[in-house]
Amino acid sequence: MRETEVVDSPGGVMLEPEPGFVETLNIKRLTERALSYLKAGYPVHFSGPAGVGKTTLAMHLARTLGRPACFMVGDDEFGSSDLVGGQCGYRRKKVVDRFIHSVLKMEDDVTSRWVDARLTEACKNGLTLIYDEFNRSRPEANNVLLSVLEEGVMTMPPASGEAKEAYLEVHPSFRAIFTSNPEEYAGVHKTQDALRDRLVTIELFHYDEETEIAITMSRTKLTRPEAAKIVKLVRAIRQKGPSKASPTIRACIIIGKVAKLRKARIDRRDERFREICGDVLASTNHAGRNGSGLKQKLGQSRQLVERLLRRHC
Repeated sequence: MRETEVVDSPGGVMLEPEPGFVETLNIKRLTERALSYLKAGYPVHFSGPAGVGKTTLAMHLARTLGRPACFMVGDDEFGSSDLVGGQCGYRRKKVVDRFIHSVLKMEDDVTSRWVDARLTEACKNGLTLIYDEFNRSRPEANNVLLSVLEEGVMTMPPASGEAKEAYLEVHPSFRAIFTSNPEEYAGVHKTQDALRDRLVTIELFHYDEETEIAITMSRTKLTRPEAAKIVKLVRAIRQKGPSKASPTIRACIIIGKVAKLRKARIDRRDERFREICGDVLASTNHAGRNGSGLKQKLGQSRQLVERLLRRHC
């Protein structure tokens, strides 16, 4: 992804076409499906396990909308001020009047300085908000989104400079795209029902084989037969491995790139290729397991990789 600053849209960037982005029929249909909800004014939520391309798809969707976008990632330390804005220092104005040389007149005015956060900038300027892993933020921090997504109004604190009106009307071009990983267990929070009800959730899973081959070819510059071997191997590990942390398309890309870098043939008879596959896939296969039997489980995982290498490569 490459970004270019937009002069007439404070806080937003235009997302240029990503080099090598693969748009198969499957991805195109998914994009059109999500785009229809966004154009109708509804926020879209991509939910799925790690490595299925949620963030990449969200970026592609924002780029397709053709509007400036802003990006933020959920964090457990977030409060509502991290979304809306808050006080950031003070502005001081001092006037010294010496019009009459024998009289000194001074005026000293100190006012607090308000800085908008990204959600406020997006609502004010009609940006596309990409809120990645939003469920890593605490539910109370995300409460401000409820009125934004439903009534098109953001409640503003009195110190925000909105003294006449305690709310901000959301720009009609504002759109929101959310992502989350429901299978993650560390540092995530359960989404409040009120927010979940306002989102159109699209569940994402691993791509079909043809799409994974196309992505692997694009990211590694391997030939189709070479990419197909790697994808078949990874998909076989995904189906037969005992661990829930199954390898994703990232594993295909890592194996392909490193094999190309080390000038390894995509063939089980190539020792370097077998070594790369063992490092990438065996560790993924036993991820999350520990205890005295870890070494034994790792050995079993490597044996599984070797068996499937003989079958698919």
